[in-house]
Amino acid sequence: MTNSELLQYCMNKPGAEQAVHSDWKATQIKVADVMYAMVHDVEARPAVSLKASPALADLLREQHSDVHPSAHLNKAHWSTLYLDGTLPDSQIYYLVDASYQQALSLLPQETRQQLSD
Repeated sequence: MTNSELLQYCMNKPGAEQAVHSDWKATQIKVADVMYAMVHDVEARPAVSLKASPALADLLREQHSDVHPSAHLNKAHWSTLYLDGTLPDSQIYYLVDASYQQALSLLPQETRQQLSD
């Protein structure tokens, strides 16, 4: 999977917006100003940082050598996944969906309802 393919998947979510974080050379994907993905290169490899529960983040890191705590984000919740590694694309898409759902859960009910209309 490439950064472009993942970015396209992220941007297909309702309300998705992107912004460039120039200091980190990363594209942040947000819904209503809540970030749910950060697409970037890490050590010259395509990668994405996603939010997950601390328990899921720990499990992913234990089971996959291509999942690491995110360098610039809360390490308990955010993990960086290499897109060119051993994680199947289907699992990466699932984790993007889960991160998006977590972002939605932080939004006011009215905003969530507007996004689902």
